[in-house]
Amino acid sequence: MSQTVFIVDDDRPVREAVEKILTGAGFSTKLFASAEEFLAGCAAEDRGCILLDVKMPGMSGPELQDELHNHDIWMPIIFLTAYGTVATSVRALHAGAFDFLEKPFPAKKLIEIVRNAFTLDEVQYKTRSRIKNILTNFSQLTLREREIMKLVASGRANKVIAKELGISSRTVEVHRRNIMKKMQTHTLLELASIAEILDFDKNPLSSPKNPES
Repeated sequence: MSQTVFIVDDDRPVREAVEKILTGAGFSTKLFASAEEFLAGCAAEDRGCILLDVKMPGMSGPELQDELHNHDIWMPIIFLTAYGTVATSVRALHAGAFDFLEKPFPAKKLIEIVRNAFTLDEVQYKTRSRIKNILTNFSQLTLREREIMKLVASGRANKVIAKELGISSRTVEVHRRNIMKKMQTHTLLELASIAEILDFDKNPLSSPKNPES
């Protein structure tokens, strides 16, 4: 999906001026007159960044920022405001805003920040896609395979795992091959990297009372 700059500002002249700058620089844009309008028209799969006014009638920019997170929308947000304060800036940045521009701002600066935001969006998109793929693969593992994956990723040898679980080394080896296939990995290093992302220690996976062997 191509990237778009979503411009959310209740001031029509500002929206159109920003759009002119960005389209002139080759960006695709979409304009919204309110936070509510944008929220109704955006989706989790949207790509790009959001230029968001802080003070608007109804839902404010920071309030929309919080609401977008609740909808699992994580495009970089660049706040635009003529009423910027240190407190507002700090709050927005701590909540994950990419940057903060006070009106009026140089066109060159806006273009530079949007380009950087697009770069971040691309990185985040690839990361989210990888994690989604890992979770999809992981969901295909049996409870016993999840248990063995944790032990294999920790560096334990098959014999050690077999003794710990009370099963044969041959059974561990079969499970290990199945795990590597389902997780689409070829090396122990790859599996360990995925296990780190899954973070077994913080999200322990309980085994059934009588897991299949």
